[in-house]
Amino acid sequence: MFGLSWGEMLVVGIVALIVIGPKDLPGLFKTMGEFTGKARGMAREFSRAMNDAANQSGVNDISKSLKAASNPTKFGVDKIKEATGMSHKPGSETAKLSEERQAAKDKMSAAMGKAATERKAKADAEAAAETAAVEDAPKADS
Repeated sequence: MFGLSWGEMLVVGIVALIVIGPKDLPGLFKTMGEFTGKARGMAREFSRAMNDAANQSGVNDISKSLKAASNPTKFGVDKIKEATGMSHKPGSETAKLSEERQAAKDKMSAAMGKAATERKAKADAEAAAETAAVEDAPKADS
């Protein structure tokens, strides 16, 4: 609230208590509350009036048009790509490159999966060997 910390608000409250007095302080708080309520009501009314004016002037229609323009499928960018030949047609160089990239991705995924499985098996084997070594060790009497 207005950039005041709790400590600063406490100081202001104590000064107000001393200057205004404990008798008149509740009346001051009531007046401030009513003023704050009126200010909030005026702000709500102003905001509502601005929204109504925007609706009547067509600003919302322009906003919808801009949102549609930012969405390529609604704006027709996919048709532009088809007209310029930028889409992936079967047998085109782009489609061949895409297939090669997918094959390389699948190969890397398989290799990474295999390596992860081997690392897991190795870690499990080491943990089992360590557990067996601990169990075989002679127990010391305390």
